[in-house]
Amino acid sequence: MNFILRPWHADDADDLVRYADNPEIAKNLRDAFPHPYTMENAVSFIGMASKSPSIFAIEIEGHACGGIGLHPQQDIYRLNAEMGYWLGQPFWGHGIITEAIARMVEFGFAHLPVDRIFAVPFGSNTASQRVLEKNGFVLEAHLYHTIIKNGRLEDELIYAVRRK
Repeated sequence: MNFILRPWHADDADDLVRYADNPEIAKNLRDAFPHPYTMENAVSFIGMASKSPSIFAIEIEGHACGGIGLHPQQDIYRLNAEMGYWLGQPFWGHGIITEAIARMVEFGFAHLPVDRIFAVPFGSNTASQRVLEKNGFVLEAHLYHTIIKNGRLEDELIYAVRRK
């Protein structure tokens, strides 16, 4: 399935609500990604994301069906960027996120002054762990019951890839 990564636009709000308003997506993301996902959430996110040079919509067949971004860190962590991503459930299992991560790693090392890109999937999110591993990310840490999501303690995993 073909897709492009592109900046978010104001007219993506309907697509964003359509695909993001899903408890199966929200359960694997930080609470900053709300459920239910409202039009107000979409407008706020797009306003923030459209100002960032490293947060992109995943467009499939003309629709914004997911998102992926790199978030450069500050202070002593300034050589690092955290990667976050999600994809609408109808598009799972087609290799889209695997390829989107590969493109973002390439983009990050080409355009950001970072030496390490990391992602922090929940211990229960084995699909996310697999796509990171397919892209050369290595498990650097497994922190037991450090986060709480939907009233349940979760393990936090830290995966990273380094500039070659």
